[in-house]
Amino acid sequence: MKKPLLATLAVVVVSFVGALVLSVVFGGPSAPSVMASANNPFDSVDYSGLPELSNYAARDGQNLGFRRYDVANPQGSAVLLHGSSADSRSMHLMAQALVDAGFAVHALDVRGHGASGAKGHVAYVGQLEDDLQDFMEQVQPAAPVTLVGFSSGGGFALRVAGGEHAAIFDHYLLLAPFVSHEAPTYRSGSGGWVNVGLPRYVALAILNQMGIKQFNHLPVVSYALSEQARQSLTPEYSFNLAENYRPQADYVEVIKGIQQPTQVLVGAQDEMFYPAEFVDVFGAAERRVPVTLVEGANHVGLTLMQPALNALIAAMSELRDLDNLRSKR
Repeated sequence: MKKPLLATLAVVVVSFVGALVLSVVFGGPSAPSVMASANNPFDSVDYSGLPELSNYAARDGQNLGFRRYDVANPQGSAVLLHGSSADSRSMHLMAQALVDAGFAVHALDVRGHGASGAKGHVAYVGQLEDDLQDFMEQVQPAAPVTLVGFSSGGGFALRVAGGEHAAIFDHYLLLAPFVSHEAPTYRSGSGGWVNVGLPRYVALAILNQMGIKQFNHLPVVSYALSEQARQSLTPEYSFNLAENYRPQADYVEVIKGIQQPTQVLVGAQDEMFYPAEFVDVFGAAERRVPVTLVEGANHVGLTLMQPALNALIAAMSELRDLDNLRSKR
């Protein structure tokens, strides 16, 4: 009886390993069709006044890029995190609006994007948190400091806000944040923006649970960029970057863990997420997280359109005023 049982077990193990190997090798993402609403709006952006890149040194010795927007006697600072595939240039109009309102701004090229390391890659999950700590220690933006993240950058800001490093920022402002593919806010494929190589993603997740991380450099996500944008932006994410530039898997616990003052802005016409669902999702937070739907703004429009920029400044001012109230007590 033992020999047939062992033979069956061997077949199961070999089949499982074979399926993992095939998924890792052939289960990667294909490029989705170009998404006009994510590409075209940036064609009309005036980039005059875009600051040159500055750099700071991460703990691994890599120089990482950011753009500094200075203002005399700032009433606080914003650290900006761009969306998936993008870089600091995409935050230029937002940065200018914040400067006009009296806030100093630092727009990051998050590692794996723009001028910060190899595009689409980080060395390990958690490296982006280490980079953010290194940035804050070296650059020391004027207080109070708000971490402002858009889309995937908003998801990463949520990761920080609900995690062990939350106190390095005074507040958080999440702009149409990616919460989870399992959250009710999520449209399938982010409305056409994302193709996930699900077989490879699942296989790598299983291997990581087994302590095998040698294949985490492989791409698992592809974005709906135009051919021109693919040349300058980041068309694909490795497993490590895709896992790091988002909240932790248990997004409900992450939201419950928010302790610093936090607000959420979402375009009422967002085509990548379901805007109305954000209210209930962030209702899980133990401290109140206001959610504002900006009429007339779609996903990318949340960073470019004047009504959205007005809502951004209003939210930043409310967060600043909270600090003023606390300092008077």
